[in-house]
Amino acid sequence: MERRDCSEMFGVIMSARPRVLISRSAPPAGTDPIKAVCDVWVWPEEDPIPAEEFKKRAAGVTAIFCHPPDEINKDLLDAAGPSLKVVGTMSVGLEHIDLAECRRRGIKVGHTPNVLNEAVAELTIALLLSAARRLKEGYACQNGEETWENALYLCGYEVSGSTIGIVGLGRIGMAVATRLKSFNVAKFLYSGNSQKSYAEEVNAEFVSFDELLECSDFIIACCSINAYNRGLFDKAAFKKMKKSAIFINVSRGVLVNHDDLIEALSSGEIYGAGLDVTEPEPLPPDSPLYSLKNCLVTPHLGSASLKSRNGMASLTARNILAGIRDEDLPSAATY
Repeated sequence: MERRDCSEMFGVIMSARPRVLISRSAPPAGTDPIKAVCDVWVWPEEDPIPAEEFKKRAAGVTAIFCHPPDEINKDLLDAAGPSLKVVGTMSVGLEHIDLAECRRRGIKVGHTPNVLNEAVAELTIALLLSAARRLKEGYACQNGEETWENALYLCGYEVSGSTIGIVGLGRIGMAVATRLKSFNVAKFLYSGNSQKSYAEEVNAEFVSFDELLECSDFIIACCSINAYNRGLFDKAAFKKMKKSAIFINVSRGVLVNHDDLIEALSSGEIYGAGLDVTEPEPLPPDSPLYSLKNCLVTPHLGSASLKSRNGMASLTARNILAGIRDEDLPSAATY
């Protein structure tokens, strides 16, 4: 009898541990701290968890550790039920989370800004230089079949002496500008919702979006997504750019009308593009963006450094554990 009581008591203790659903594998820096104090289930496959399986596994959990594009919507929240206290996403973007519904239910949401700024800025420079100096075409010549046709063979553009336009001079935009400053850029322009006092550090000038498009040699999209800027870079925007302009997008694919970008690149309306984000993601294998010589596409590698991803995982874990303890999240989403 005594043994049965102890067993039952132990079962109560074990069941009292918070239950956490992790929708995809994550670095140990994010999973180990949670596993130490919670019962954890991790989706074991490489592909995103199917919606029905996600709902099934979410039932009765205390917290969800997710990644884009896993959708945290009303159906999923209904399936999770009133036990759900916190959602932590291992991302900066929150487009996959219904924030209004989470707020209505009193569910805290955490994300991971700041820890990836340096990594994204570095990749932005890599894309810009690769597009400017035509590295995609250069790599295609490694079979030895092509040689210098003339003195201008595969010549591109230098960053030195250029005008750089940054759409969205936030943390990442500023990190990009700081790095590009060492390339002897002639001028930085930026556009956005408001002037930034810290822009003085790189002598950046606040201008209208149209002026930025018309005057910049390189246009870099670093802005966050809102209801007003989806499709911001469309046919009209590309027509305002210089024919020698190079467009870089490291923000979100929905900023760009990709059909209009394909037309602009194919017709010579603009010189080139470097994209780390697309819509959808990944692009269909037959997308013309892959085959265009003057377009370089990388598979959302902005935060793909060991330091950055481990930092994102760790911050997600701290957000989740704080939410479980009814504490303020270290990095709460702004509703």
